[in-house]
Amino acid sequence: MSNSVGAQTGPAPAPMTHRQVLEAMTGLLAALFTALLSTTIVSTALPTIIGDLEGSQTAYAWVITTALLANAASTPIWGKFADLFNKKLLVQSAIVIFVIGSVIAGFASNVPILLAARVVQGIGMGGLTALVVAIIGSIVSPRERGRYSGYMGAVMAVSMSGGPILGGVIVDSPLGWRWCFFVCVPLAVIALVLLQRTLRLPTERKEGVSIDWLGAALLTAGVSVLLIWVSFAGKANYYEWFSRESAWYVGSGVLLLLATVLVESRAKSPIIPLSIVTERTTGLAIIASIAVGVGMFGSTTFLGQYFQTSRGYSPTMAGVLTIPLVLGMLVASTGSGQLITRFGKWKSFVVIGGGLLVVGFGLLSTIDHATDLWLVGTYIAIVGLGVGMMMQNLVLAVQNTVSVHNIGAASSSVAFFRTFGGAIGVSVLGSVLATRVSELSAKGFAELGVPAGSSGGGSLNLHGLPAPIVTVVRAAYGDATGRIFLIAAGAAVVALLAVAVLPNRPLRTTIDLDPEPETKDSASQGDPTDPLDAELAAFADAGWDREQMGEGAEPVLSEATSGGLVDGSVRREDGQELAGAVLTLIDRGGRQVARASSDADGGYAINAPTAGGYVLIVSASGHQPTAVEVSVGRRPQRVDLTLVGSGEVSGVVRTADHGSPLPGATVTVTDLRGEVIGAAVTGGDGTYACHGVVSGVYTLVAAAEHMRPSAITLSVPASGVLRQDIELSATAVLTGSAHADDGNPVPNALVSVLDAAGAVTATARTDENGRYVVADLHEGQYTVIARGYPPVRDQVTVSGPEVVHDVRLAYEPAAETVRSRS
Repeated sequence: MSNSVGAQTGPAPAPMTHRQVLEAMTGLLAALFTALLSTTIVSTALPTIIGDLEGSQTAYAWVITTALLANAASTPIWGKFADLFNKKLLVQSAIVIFVIGSVIAGFASNVPILLAARVVQGIGMGGLTALVVAIIGSIVSPRERGRYSGYMGAVMAVSMSGGPILGGVIVDSPLGWRWCFFVCVPLAVIALVLLQRTLRLPTERKEGVSIDWLGAALLTAGVSVLLIWVSFAGKANYYEWFSRESAWYVGSGVLLLLATVLVESRAKSPIIPLSIVTERTTGLAIIASIAVGVGMFGSTTFLGQYFQTSRGYSPTMAGVLTIPLVLGMLVASTGSGQLITRFGKWKSFVVIGGGLLVVGFGLLSTIDHATDLWLVGTYIAIVGLGVGMMMQNLVLAVQNTVSVHNIGAASSSVAFFRTFGGAIGVSVLGSVLATRVSELSAKGFAELGVPAGSSGGGSLNLHGLPAPIVTVVRAAYGDATGRIFLIAAGAAVVALLAVAVLPNRPLRTTIDLDPEPETKDSASQGDPTDPLDAELAAFADAGWDREQMGEGAEPVLSEATSGGLVDGSVRREDGQELAGAVLTLIDRGGRQVARASSDADGGYAINAPTAGGYVLIVSASGHQPTAVEVSVGRRPQRVDLTLVGSGEVSGVVRTADHGSPLPGATVTVTDLRGEVIGAAVTGGDGTYACHGVVSGVYTLVAAAEHMRPSAITLSVPASGVLRQDIELSATAVLTGSAHADDGNPVPNALVSVLDAAGAVTATARTDENGRYVVADLHEGQYTVIARGYPPVRDQVTVSGPEVVHDVRLAYEPAAETVRSRS
């Protein structure tokens, strides 16, 4: 039950420049923003929606669960599509599907129609979840991917913070809750236009790949049956946790999941590749992702309900109160992404994130209907920090272990299990919340002498209930919410344990993995006519220590057919060709077997005497040498290398007035593209040194506190070494107050500062206390004119970091009083 797709494998992907990546990501992030905003808009509107459609607490949970389940079930399929078809067309299709679901939801007249629409939305969201991550993974190396994952996390944070507020405003406005679904349509059109203009990707198809529809159907069915069981077990008018019906549901669900594993193990192209998910890093990341999904989706879903149903806030205020959660995600996601890119270390961030999740959910388990809001805000901010550090970085860790051709399946697998965990969390925690609310409500009603209702989930429409009943229900929801966060804390502990034992593999600097052989024996059993067999066998024999190799090389197999050749190009870090670089090829014993140099265009070619494993060493004047492992077989190997400069720009930063060394100044060197090449802080003697430069033109910027920044253009010679001293001019702050004769401050008086030539340098107005501040003045003589009463003109000498000059305004016979102060 699979549809085969035959196509040719495309060439290995070439690295993209930073600008090309940002252009490609513009449309991707716009599409992701549209879907996420449309989803988060609904979060604060759900209590109103369910109340208007006369749904129950169980219906509330299933509105979320259906979307997450459809998202989870479709994510691996979209990921497989990404390995077969044009990713740009797939992303656009996912947007259209999501918009269709949103429109249907906007016109829903009852809960069943709304649930069907949420399924359609979930399918579209699953496509965006899998494809955006897969595309980023196919165009950016893992080492650099942290930076771009941070951008994606920032977009997610903005949409998640703005969505609840916008949704609340829409619900509270005359438009009504239906426009929470309709508002995404114009945003989707903009995203489609941006994608069409900015995303340019070749269509890369594998040969003989099929889509495992049977596995997807069995997986979805098994998960759905178990979630249905969890949602209704223990509810009045349904069935008990331990009953014949429960046994039937659990048995059916487990059998369907076992059938899924059987089908996946035999499928030609499984929807969840067992070889990928059973790899240690991927497996542990999946366990952590399930726990993160339980905590993140399962608990945060009910935050909006807590603020509205329990605390009585409007949908708009409920959205505002969830901002600390999203701010935490924004700070942690972007911050950790930038730091990972800079240092190449990722594990500490996910471990810290797991710890923060445990602490945050543990603290949230203590809240009730009367907890101070500043405490709730602090607790959810901690949760946001934990989620931000873990969510994208877990995907990064997995992508680092698979080849570029499997990134779609690996990324979608992690996203699938995270969303799967979220569906479980929403369903389980929703069931726990409904049961606990029923218990607390019944207790409260008994104290009032009111018979308890028999509804399983309880109605969320509180507008028509008497005030004493509303008070009981609000208190019940508030007091019951802490229990679901306690369960989420348990899930977070599982996530922390999983990430703690993740293998701490260094992030590779190439987009794809280095060529990996099977083993020497397995290679020898292959087709002897295959031109790759000798290459793979030789690679297996090489046994080089990879950690001692340089990180500047990006190996890509060429399509030529001659043997014994290694060729490519040598470039500087700024992308310019490097001529005259010396390349040496050595064998396993350290003996030189070949030598060559790069041409004027940076190209080179070097011949190996026999097939086997070698080390290619490259060096050039003014650059740090590097080495890369190569495997030479019957097909030539193309290896493009990048050398980092070994030169430095150094000097002394001094003050312009006295020529004294200036400690603590920051010196930055940028190239013509604006990229920072080096930075340093001056020592006690004012000296600095920025390393890693090569010959070329740069911009040198120096800045220090109370000093005016200075920028100059440098031309670094071929040696890469240049000494450049910098002088910074001191700046001062002129401050003071304006008072009348009676001693009272004069507000809103205009204070003008003129230089020696009479030109106006700066102006300021006094505040309500008569105070004024004029910053960034050079030392020297100035004229200060204060107006508001008859103007007063004073001569002021500016010297030192701060000068205080008070002005006395009064009506006098003369129109203007001139005084001299220094």
